[in-house]
Amino acid sequence: MKKILSTLAISALLSFYFSMVYADPPMQPFYAAVMKMTPEGKLGQVIKQEQISTSIKNAQAWKIAYISSDISGRKTISTGLVVAPSGPAPSGGRPVMTWAHGTTGSAQNCGPSQVIDPAAPLNEYFLVGGNSWTDYGIPAVEEFIKEGYVLVATDYQGLGSGGRHQYSVAATNGMDTMNAARAAASMKETGANKKTVVYGWSQGGGATIALAAMPEYIKQTGTVSDNLDIVGFVALAPQDISILAPAGKHDQATADKYFQDSQKMFLDNVFNFTHATMFYWGTQAAFPNLKLSDIFTDEGVKVANDIYLNKCMHTASDTFNFNYGSSYATLLKQKPVNTVAWAEAMLKGGVPVVKPIAPVQIYFGTKDTAVPPMMHKLYQEQACKLGGNVGRMQLPGEQSHFTTPGSSKPFYVSWVKDRIAGKPLPNACPQN
Repeated sequence: MKKILSTLAISALLSFYFSMVYADPPMQPFYAAVMKMTPEGKLGQVIKQEQISTSIKNAQAWKIAYISSDISGRKTISTGLVVAPSGPAPSGGRPVMTWAHGTTGSAQNCGPSQVIDPAAPLNEYFLVGGNSWTDYGIPAVEEFIKEGYVLVATDYQGLGSGGRHQYSVAATNGMDTMNAARAAASMKETGANKKTVVYGWSQGGGATIALAAMPEYIKQTGTVSDNLDIVGFVALAPQDISILAPAGKHDQATADKYFQDSQKMFLDNVFNFTHATMFYWGTQAAFPNLKLSDIFTDEGVKVANDIYLNKCMHTASDTFNFNYGSSYATLLKQKPVNTVAWAEAMLKGGVPVVKPIAPVQIYFGTKDTAVPPMMHKLYQEQACKLGGNVGRMQLPGEQSHFTTPGSSKPFYVSWVKDRIAGKPLPNACPQN
């Protein structure tokens, strides 16, 4: 009898434990405290910070939480990481690099600043040397610290700060990236000046080119650090779902075709399926007038919520694969409804069709199957027609999506240094 009771007690304890874990992913005290805070203050205002150790030589680092906003105009809180050179700043201050990371997931514990020793060079899950459940770190952080730059890396809203993450809603992710720069520039400890470069990869590449086309948001006053001087944007394999949408006002036929075409592109394997459905989930978070049941089956709605509220990217993909194998697409309706509203939301949350405010440089690999190169080729054509200066470089060798950050580093580091130095840049748009 005692053994039975003991077994029941252990079973109950385990059930309680797992319900806690999966109902609300465990959070470090810094983020647990932030999640209880309300988004009150100026854009970029740091509302919590904590100095942390870093393996980067001659550098100091902090975790921060700061005020941001989203595509619907709501104030939000984002968390992130700031790394700055040690010692006093030069008389003119230090330029700021604001980094927008690639896909890590949608649960609260998926923010890159939450890993052990987050103030480190980019460390990727898929590559040899990857030592975490997720991608984390800041590309070229050691090189940029040696140059005397301040670096800030947003987690994006919903990845440790409460609220639902608006995954790949490029405009919202771009706002988080901009407000991270404002936050870093406002911190006296960093010695930052106003000169700023934005760089990002994949999801963050989309945030980068979206921000490049948001002059009103960049120039608005009343923030914690007005008038940042953005001198360039570096986009590594940037994602831009909205570029695939047909021009003009959508009717039912064009909206349906948009959905069909995008699903053909992204539902070919379970990894891409996870990206696509997490994007639907994030878009619905950005636009509450949409319903997941417009696109997902009843089972699909439940499964998507269970997975995306609790798991990061790679574990989410593994969960779909384990439970559904090759039948993962059965979680989606064969004929989605309300597609006009969805298409309009995806366009509104995507990369604005506006001339970039500063030069943009794109780097990509020919073997990229996560973000089809056609996306940023179309973006370049569109931005150049609007009068932008947009370069696009195919990296040497057969580079994949995940080797793009490392293989592009020698090129973008020198490009950034030239922009910081104010060197002239010829127009890099293709010449017809």
